[in-house]
Amino acid sequence: MTRERSRRRLRRRDRNALIAVSLSVMSLTASGCVVVHGEREMLPATTRAEAAKALTQFTDAYNKADKAYDRSLDEDHVTGALADIDGARLKAGHANSPSGNAHHVQLTLTDARFTIPKKAGWPRWFVADAKGNLGSSNARWLLVFTRDGLGDPWRVAYLTLVAAGDVPQFKKDEDGWAEAVPADSAQLAVPPAGLSKGYAAYLKNAGPVFADGRYTSGLRADRKKQTTKPGLVRQYIDEPLTHGDYAPLALRTADGGALVFFTTHHYEKQTAAAGTSVPTPNKDVQALTKGEIKQSLTLEIISNEAALDPAGSGPVSVLGRVQGLTAAQGE
Repeated sequence: MTRERSRRRLRRRDRNALIAVSLSVMSLTASGCVVVHGEREMLPATTRAEAAKALTQFTDAYNKADKAYDRSLDEDHVTGALADIDGARLKAGHANSPSGNAHHVQLTLTDARFTIPKKAGWPRWFVADAKGNLGSSNARWLLVFTRDGLGDPWRVAYLTLVAAGDVPQFKKDEDGWAEAVPADSAQLAVPPAGLSKGYAAYLKNAGPVFADGRYTSGLRADRKKQTTKPGLVRQYIDEPLTHGDYAPLALRTADGGALVFFTTHHYEKQTAAAGTSVPTPNKDVQALTKGEIKQSLTLEIISNEAALDPAGSGPVSVLGRVQGLTAAQGE
């Protein structure tokens, strides 16, 4: 009898547990809380306090990595274009100065402002706009933090420097949350998904219209000057880069347009005329170069851009561009 009573108690306990689980699932479904990861629900990407913490963590890691020339010290805080650019810089620095960076200057980011979009699904992302102590005193540092899941750390995918007066006003709701613009939005002059391809085409004198400026008409003019130097031929290949962590991210501006962050991939091949040689590159370039530099040197470059994409039609304005050498090949 004792054994039978024990069996009955176990059966009742199992049945009660099953009922409790069923009721919990019904309650979650009724309240709309089943989607705990926000795959469908429109939610802020993060809190302002967490965004500030992510910026501090990135800055601390960046400074440690730069001081030691050790890319492992900030690899958990960077991704996409910035990971490529920063990683190659640290690799070259370590090759030339294994004991660390004797010229290290501590990066400080102050007057930070956070623009956090409300969106469904992953990745989640936000923009930090801060004043840096390195570079132009009139520049604002725009850092785009992303993550693909709740358990992932916040990583910076895009870093561009923009003149303080060029940072646009963003559209925000009554609670102060911004609006993320879909990559395929047809409401803009160029859909964000098409900006990388469009910019690469523009640099070849084709593609959509971009406003004149340092990173558009100015860059094309600089290239033209370089290609006309006697004794050295320069060839350029420009490619879009849009997959994975290089995907464009766009924020709605107050005027209905968008500020778009995107990545491009570039090659520059320098070929010396017969009887001459390619100019000897600096030590950082040499550290990233494979092969022996004889008649040619091919540079591989990643760049990330921030551009104002107007609503409807009109030229796209590239506000900021940061590029870095990631590899080179001598022949």
